[in-house]
Amino acid sequence: MEKATFAAGCFWGVEAAFYKVKGVISTKVGYTGGDVKNPSYHDVSTGKTGHAESIEILYDPSMISYEELLDMFWNIHDPTTQDRQGPDKGSQYRSVIFYHNEDQKITALDSKKKLEESGKYKKKIVTEIIPALEFYPAEEYHQRYFEKIGFAR
Repeated sequence: MEKATFAAGCFWGVEAAFYKVKGVISTKVGYTGGDVKNPSYHDVSTGKTGHAESIEILYDPSMISYEELLDMFWNIHDPTTQDRQGPDKGSQYRSVIFYHNEDQKITALDSKKKLEESGKYKKKIVTEIIPALEFYPAEEYHQRYFEKIGFAR
């Protein structure tokens, strides 16, 4: 099993996009990328912790590749908007790929470069590609939120 961590706006929708994908073993929403230890949702929602609402994915690379996860990541949000996805504004909603090893870093950088060269976006891609930091799981009521409220994809 391997880990992938992404931030692409509100973590509810990001998790919903990934947790039913074949090869994804589990998903967990939470906070990472900042400097406040054990933040709460309330803390992160202020935009002052440095954390982004994120998803940690445990996946089986024999069933789905990191490249395929990156393709999904790029397609579920607008990577050209700084600190914003849809109606959500603030640094906690920024676009980030948190890499867990050198191979993921190289793959993510290559993926971003290919997307930039594809001409799909007229604006610059602002997605950060940075080392994975400590991941703090969000409160239980946020985990698989859409499933809990009866919204199924």
